[in-house]
Amino acid sequence: MTPAIHGGYNVGTASGCCPESTGGRRLPGPPCPLPGNGTPSRRVRPSGASTAPYARRPQRGRNVFAHPHPRQAPARTPAHRGRRDRRHRALQPPARAATLAAVRPDLVVLSTPPAVHRAQAIAALRAGAWVWCEKPPCPSLADLDAITAAEPGGERDPYLSIVFQHRFGSAARHVRRLLREGAFGRPLVAHCQTTWYRDTAYYAAPWRGRWATEGGGPAMGHGIHQTDLLLDLLGPWEEVRGMAGRLVHDVETEDVSTALVRFADGALATVVNSVLSPDEVSRIRIDCALATIEVTHLYGYRNADWRITPAPGVPEETVAAWRDFGPDEPSSHLAQLRALTTDILAGRRHPTSGEGARRTLEFVTALYKSAFTGDAVRAGEIAPGDPYYTALHGGAPGWAPAEAGENAA
Repeated sequence: MTPAIHGGYNVGTASGCCPESTGGRRLPGPPCPLPGNGTPSRRVRPSGASTAPYARRPQRGRNVFAHPHPRQAPARTPAHRGRRDRRHRALQPPARAATLAAVRPDLVVLSTPPAVHRAQAIAALRAGAWVWCEKPPCPSLADLDAITAAEPGGERDPYLSIVFQHRFGSAARHVRRLLREGAFGRPLVAHCQTTWYRDTAYYAAPWRGRWATEGGGPAMGHGIHQTDLLLDLLGPWEEVRGMAGRLVHDVETEDVSTALVRFADGALATVVNSVLSPDEVSRIRIDCALATIEVTHLYGYRNADWRITPAPGVPEETVAAWRDFGPDEPSSHLAQLRALTTDILAGRRHPTSGEGARRTLEFVTALYKSAFTGDAVRAGEIAPGDPYYTALHGGAPGWAPAEAGENAA
């Protein structure tokens, strides 16, 4: 594969973050070099990237080319509207194959609604491109498995990976390594919290709060980043018991959910996802035998947002080493993009591809199934033939699209 550039990222430098993940603000810091800097850049084709860094206006040193979703990218002039609509048509099924054949991208970035991720990802894979897909990954495990089945499967062949940027900040990498090494002792208790606030105006957009277009409520569309980081730090989960409510908003999906989780090593955790919380915060706390590890932020963390509290008797020099996170790299799309392109160039799987992506979507699916059935759900239980394998609502009374909205307060 020969790296080239065609109206995509100039993968020499790039900066910026998803506004949904940063409250619309940029994290501070200069543009950072990406793999391949100083050589011809890889072809990167953003698709529908209206709320991600690849959609930002081109700046000096950055060649950015994006196709915003037309409902989220209002045209300023008739000429602008015409250009926007032509780009959007190029992404539709009749023209998609021709567009991919003409551009021949190495990497396609999907920031389109989750309902179209399956078709777009498969088309890109068949065109020989890697795919980096924004959350929510897909509306169902069936969709994700279909994309995985379309991957060529060779050691250096293209594959799908998901945007789970919280795994890639310097502090998370440091804590993950220490947990894997057993430095903190056995993980015992954990709490994962995404408590945000979204008002009625937020849900006035007709695609929000609907299973078919948003993919799910806060468990899927808002809290999935914190959930993914929790699972990445603690490892395989074993069982989940969930609850969900539609307490305020007139939507199909939930607006709050909670879960109790048992991990394979015996650790117990709580998970809370809400869009009803005026005091907004994202938080993970892990209590181990020798230390408590906490990160508290909103849409993205830095090293200073992490705190490690030792148990009595831990030597001071050990604590100092634990608290040395190294150079500060915020959690961001940029941090993950750098890791992804490094993995592609090295011919290895990215951590958020394959099973590394599926386990998070499986957990979210299990949370919904448990909440809507009242039963505990074990890892590996949801398979073809299970109604929750093809739809997160599982056709549950009061939650399936035809019946949803009737119970809202």
